[in-house]
Amino acid sequence: MFGFQGGESPQVVARKRGYLRDAQEKWAFLTYFDLSTIRNETQLRSIVKDRSGVTDAQARADVAEWMAGKTF
Repeated sequence: MFGFQGGESPQVVARKRGYLRDAQEKWAFLTYFDLSTIRNETQLRSIVKDRSGVTDAQARADVAEWMAGKTF
């Protein structure tokens, strides 16, 4: 999701870095390591749920709202 793969264009890398910073602003408890290892929405939702103590439904809604309009 936020991880970088070889061969990505500079635009893709810049977009992912922007998303990474945006996610850290929204969820301050996410570390750079967390974000660099998250591969999909389910993993992000799980970390948000576990660390913020919200319900699964709330974590699902928060992550879906944050991801709206983003291309990974």
